Amino acid sequence: MRLEMFDPAPIGVVFTRGPEHRLAYTNAVYRKIFGDRPLGRPLRRVFPDLAQSGYFDIFDRVLATGEAEVLTAVPIDLDFADSPQEETRYFTFSVSRATVSDGSRGVLGVIVETTEQVTAARRIRVLSEERRRALLRYRSLVRAGSEMVWVTGPEGGVTEPSPGWQRVTGQSWQEFRDDGWIDAVHPDDRASVVERWSRALREVQPRFTHTYRLRLATGGYRHFAVDAAPVRDGDTVIEWIGTCRDVEQEWQDARRERLLARATAVTADTARPDEMLAALTAVIVPELADSCTSYLLPQALHRTPGTALTAERVAAVTRQGPAVPPPHHAEHLGPDSALVRAADLRRPVHAVFPPGSPPPDIAPTGTAPWLAPDANSVVLLPVVVDGTTAALVVACVNGDRPSLGQPEISLLQTLLERAHTPLSNALEYQRTRQVALALQHSLLTEPPDVPGLDIAVRYRPSSSAAEVGGDWYDSFVLRDGATVLTVGDVAGHDLPAAVTMGQLRNMLRGLTLDREEPTGDILRRLDTSMQTLYLECTATCVLARIERPAPGRLQLHYSVAGHPPPLLVEADGTAHFLNEGRSPMLGLLPDPRHGTAVHPLPPGSTLLLYTDGLVERRNEDLTDGLDRLRRHASTAARRPLESFCDEWLAGMLTADNDDDTALVALRLSVP
Repeated sequence: MRLEMFDPAPIGVVFTRGPEHRLAYTNAVYRKIFGDRPLGRPLRRVFPDLAQSGYFDIFDRVLATGEAEVLTAVPIDLDFADSPQEETRYFTFSVSRATVSDGSRGVLGVIVETTEQVTAARRIRVLSEERRRALLRYRSLVRAGSEMVWVTGPEGGVTEPSPGWQRVTGQSWQEFRDDGWIDAVHPDDRASVVERWSRALREVQPRFTHTYRLRLATGGYRHFAVDAAPVRDGDTVIEWIGTCRDVEQEWQDARRERLLARATAVTADTARPDEMLAALTAVIVPELADSCTSYLLPQALHRTPGTALTAERVAAVTRQGPAVPPPHHAEHLGPDSALVRAADLRRPVHAVFPPGSPPPDIAPTGTAPWLAPDANSVVLLPVVVDGTTAALVVACVNGDRPSLGQPEISLLQTLLERAHTPLSNALEYQRTRQVALALQHSLLTEPPDVPGLDIAVRYRPSSSAAEVGGDWYDSFVLRDGATVLTVGDVAGHDLPAAVTMGQLRNMLRGLTLDREEPTGDILRRLDTSMQTLYLECTATCVLARIERPAPGRLQLHYSVAGHPPPLLVEADGTAHFLNEGRSPMLGLLPDPRHGTAVHPLPPGSTLLLYTDGLVERRNEDLTDGLDRLRRHASTAARRPLESFCDEWLAGMLTADNDDDTALVALRLSVP
């Protein structure tokens, strides 16, 4: 065999002679790889930098046995000719015994470098192992994690099972795959979810986030936050991967803060309890309920538990469906009503039931106008102030909307706490009013029986719970037989005004009984006493004394201190005001002077003394009220005195009169 034949070979060739394996031949490819190693020297000396000495043993075995050996992709560590430093490369060797043309025997080695193939294979193995481990980790996270992980194709259909999704929603793989996941989304949320998801797929948005409600395997719905992103291979989207995370508590907290902020905004400038409840009712619907009705309990302070209840409906709001009865309407509730039970218990009454089937103890047949036909839950919330149920709020949820639960009840109670202060004020007004009315009624005595005179009295309190006035009337007979009539009004509409009224009324009675003097002088002494004892207090008053100057004749002595004038209605209906004997109101001037006027009283005539609540109205001139008073009095002049007073008041007072009214009427007999 001639060795020169291997010169053009594309692989490395080496030949060694004898047992020392002296280097006899290398071709160009071999020299390019291993360098120009000196010929004629033993192989072990030629390659002193070869780290793997076991390769020399192979040459020994092949030469001795004649059996060829092949090594595949084995490493060689040395200084290669084309490398600046020692490195490891991979080669495949074929080593066999050979005899060349000159008859010498040796070992022929054929060498092919496989470094690139080995490196590529190793890289593939590493990537494969990394991918395998990543897949195992991913599957472990999907199974163990609290979040649901899902994968869809580039067009959006689900392509892989999600154990987390199945665990939470109860959907099987067959129900979940493709677009089946949409069936687990709350019906009210589906349209927005589908629209936004479709837009994200169409526009290939870098990230898709959304929050919606999912139906749970255990029943009901919870809020989940979706976070997804496309997986790309270059510019091509090959799939989408996303997660669903339970954010119910976060959503509840955010809703709580949002509603509390709204409640604060709408009630910031509201002080009246009915307006406060109306504003809060509008916040509750539709965020927390489909309908909400609010009631004030005007009898809260003096009602016996377990008895019937009159509730004033001050607000009624509904999201959809049949309209509820209008607000500002009184409802009379029997002792068996759930509303009465909630008021007496002073804690919420809560019920969840199939739509349209409330339990009898919540809504007896025909007694629940506040409950929608398809309601599925209701909570009756008493608003308790200082141990008293001052208001009731009824919230309902209808249809397939998730029923009211403890989170909603807690939030409703927090919202209604904003009404505590105005309701507390309202109760305090009621207490004050009751005390004042009790004081007033204790002082407003029945008129005396006087031959030839018919006397009637009336007192009408203000329609506002906050208004307790200082109006009074009085009538009595003096020792000389004269009859005294008086009406008055202390400035103010509160309990102190009512107390002062009682003191002035008694003081005036005492001064009148003390001396037989003109009515103007009596008012002067009252004025002086008042300025001494009641600083910064003012009042108006009419003091009248009816005398008999001769048999069959009566005349009126009277004084008017800043008060509307007396009205005299003659038997034929002619009515006119008595405008003499006038002076400034009591408590105004440091040196008071009060005059006295005298006017005859014809037989059959009627004398009317009254306070300004009868004639004053907002946005109206006082003269208009006085003209109206005169017309009503003329019309009713021929009625019996008691009927005359009732008709007169009915014609003069409005349902929302905001001032007390006191009235004394005297009618002379016809001979």
